[in-house]
Amino acid sequence: MESDDPKATRSKKPTRHQIMQRKKRMEELLRSAYSSAKDHLSHFPHYNTNGLSLFLESGRGNKLSSDLKNYIQKLLKVNMEGPYGAEWPPEEKVKRREMSSPEALYIFVYNKESVVGFVHYRFTIEEDVPVLYVYELQLEPAYQGKGLGKFLMQLVELIACNNGMGAVVLTVQKQNTSAINFYLNKLSYNISSISPSKVYQLMGITGQEKSYEILCKTFDDEAKAVLEES
Repeated sequence: MESDDPKATRSKKPTRHQIMQRKKRMEELLRSAYSSAKDHLSHFPHYNTNGLSLFLESGRGNKLSSDLKNYIQKLLKVNMEGPYGAEWPPEEKVKRREMSSPEALYIFVYNKESVVGFVHYRFTIEEDVPVLYVYELQLEPAYQGKGLGKFLMQLVELIACNNGMGAVVLTVQKQNTSAINFYLNKLSYNISSISPSKVYQLMGITGQEKSYEILCKTFDDEAKAVLEES
């Protein structure tokens, strides 16, 4: 006889069919988000604030020009060599491989003459939750502190919501204190329950520490339960 207790109903494990159906929905969601017919910037081609007049352009990792690849590598080195410290040489190689992946989506920011920054993001699954994962948010030093980074992150969050993602997730180096302050205090992100510091704390592990935190902003109860409250 089946229980009428709603708690018992909620605690029932999903059937294999339900698991397969959920997996199928996830795959369809990602396939739709990655559709070549979809321009995620169609309604946001310009940025005109704080004395800046810039325009935005979409890009894909497997379609980057040589000039854009060189630019990405140079800006990453300028902005990230310091926060990564001794970890930078191997990390630079990882970022070079990630840069040209077919899954890599970009927002390039241009002034009248050249590119001045970019966002590298992807649609993926984290802990069975569809998310938009921000791999990089990089701006030329002269364009930092002018509200552009906040605008780009708000744009990324809108793209995530418009494509049915449950959260925006990103990784930040602990040494990059200005970035941590930016995300936690200015954009209301949280340290995710899947971040090493939270996982080690939950497991009672001491004496181990990673150089980074995983941050997130969730948009629905399911994502919040998994990525913030687990």
